[in-house]
Amino acid sequence: MKKRLIYGRRVAILLLGALLSLPTFALQLKESAPETYTVKRGDTLWAIANIFLNEPWLWPELWRTNTQIDNPHLIYPGDIIIVGYVDGQPVLSVKRDKPSYKLSPSTDKRVKPKPVDVLSWTSISPFIKQHMLMNEESYESLPKLLGNQDGNVRFASDDFVLSQQQFSSDDQYRVIRKHATIKNLDGETLGIQVTHVSTASVVEKDQAGDTMLLFIDDANQEAKRGDKLMAGGFEHPEDFELVPATSQRGAVVGDLHDHDLLGKYDIVILDLGNMDVAPGTVLGLYSQGPAIIDEDNPRYVDEPGANNSGEWFIDTVSQPALKVGEVVVFKTFDAASYGLITRANKGIKRGFIVAKP
Repeated sequence: MKKRLIYGRRVAILLLGALLSLPTFALQLKESAPETYTVKRGDTLWAIANIFLNEPWLWPELWRTNTQIDNPHLIYPGDIIIVGYVDGQPVLSVKRDKPSYKLSPSTDKRVKPKPVDVLSWTSISPFIKQHMLMNEESYESLPKLLGNQDGNVRFASDDFVLSQQQFSSDDQYRVIRKHATIKNLDGETLGIQVTHVSTASVVEKDQAGDTMLLFIDDANQEAKRGDKLMAGGFEHPEDFELVPATSQRGAVVGDLHDHDLLGKYDIVILDLGNMDVAPGTVLGLYSQGPAIIDEDNPRYVDEPGANNSGEWFIDTVSQPALKVGEVVVFKTFDAASYGLITRANKGIKRGFIVAKP
C-alpha cells in the first residue's frame, strides 16, 4: 500500500490501531504453570503472575470467581496458590493460614503481615529515592550553592557551604543536580530530570535574607557550585495494582542513564503524565521500522543519501508496529512517567511506541 510521505504518521497510527484491536482470546495458563505454588519471602506479584501467565497483567482475571480474596494484589508469604477450573476456564484459589499478629518485644503494638511487593523494590527503589522530574519553572526558582571560604568548587560531607536563601522555615534540604532536559518526540519540554546529590542542614541564615550557611550532612557524590536546593524528600508512590492500559498511547522518550539501548529491568521515561497513567499501569512496547521509499532502488526514509529532502510527493510504505516487550509504570509526574521494562525481545530505545499490552 503506497502512501505519501506527509501521511506517514497517520498511516503508522492506523496500523498500530489495527494491531492493538485484534480480538482477545480466552485466558490460558502457561503450559509450565504448576498446580500449586507456595509464595516465598522476596517474591513479587509480577514474578508470581509470570509463573502462571504469558500476560501477567491479566492476573486479577484468574481470581474473578473467587470470593475468598478481596484483592488479588495482596498475596502473602506462605500462601499456597492452587489452580482450578470453572467451566473450562482456569481460576486460582489460595490456602492461607489465619493471619497471626506478633507483639513487638518493646511495645504492645501488633505487627500485621506484609504482602509481597508488586514489583522488585530493589530494582526501582534507587530511582524513586534518587531521581525525579520537575517542571522548568519550579527548577529555575530553587536556590543554588554558591561556594565556601576555601574557594572550593566541589564540596563533600562535613563541608560548610554558602547558598542562596530560600524564603521558608525549612532547615533541611536536598542538594539536587540537573541531569537532563526531557523532551518528547516533537521537541517539547516535558520536565527537568534531577538527581539527588546530598543532604544539607541550615547552620545560619543571613539577616539580610540573601544567603544561608549550610552544612553538608551526607553526600552520595560531591556537590558543586550551581547545584540546587530542594526542601523535603522525593515522593514515594503508594502501593499500586497492575492495570493494563486501554486507550493510552505514547512513546519512550528517554532513560535515566543516557543509554542507546535498554533491556529488561532498565528504567525508561515515557511521555505519559499522571493524567494519562498511574503507578501499576502496564503498557506494551512496540517497535516500528522506518518508512520505505518505494522507488526503483527502495530506501528507508532515514537512510543517508535518501532522496526525500524537500520532496512532498514521494511514494512511501509504512511498516507495522510490532510488539517487543512490556513496561510497568511505577512513578508519575505532570507530563511524563518512569516505567520498569519487565520484558524485552530486542533493545528498547527512544521513539518506541507504548500502548495497550
